[in-house]
Amino acid sequence: MDATIRSGCPINLTLETLGDRWSLIVIRDLMFGNRRHYRELLTRSEEGIASNILADRLKRLTEAGLITRADDPTHKQKAIYSLTEPAIQLVPLMAQMGAWGRRHRPVSEELSIRAQILEEGGPELWAAFMDELRHLHLGAPSPRTSVFGQLQAAYEAVLARKASA
Repeated sequence: MDATIRSGCPINLTLETLGDRWSLIVIRDLMFGNRRHYRELLTRSEEGIASNILADRLKRLTEAGLITRADDPTHKQKAIYSLTEPAIQLVPLMAQMGAWGRRHRPVSEELSIRAQILEEGGPELWAAFMDELRHLHLGAPSPRTSVFGQLQAAYEAVLARKASA
């Protein structure tokens, strides 16, 4: 066993990879916000991640095999970050975390609507969302329907309703 690993427990190993606050936030923003560039991840994070923390987490997540970094063909000084298959397989975990947060924490309606839809949709919706993420991040064929679009439309509908109230 690797000397840097404390134990072979799967929960411990998952926490060693994802256990800091910012790693899951970066994955969340790639997954649910489709934020693929450093600047988007930095400026559009609701939590206000610092640039040095973001750079460190992107490096760590790349080294852990959860994201990839590729040159952006539209701009030679930019990179595009993509989820890998292991990160895409975190959708059920993220859905369960969102469901738990909705039940036990004081969430905002606009930031919890996606979690509500994922919880209500269950494993079937999670699988469809993972297929769509495979299309967006790994170049797999495009699915017939867009779960990402459904989640985004629900978020925007809550924002619009709150703005008009």
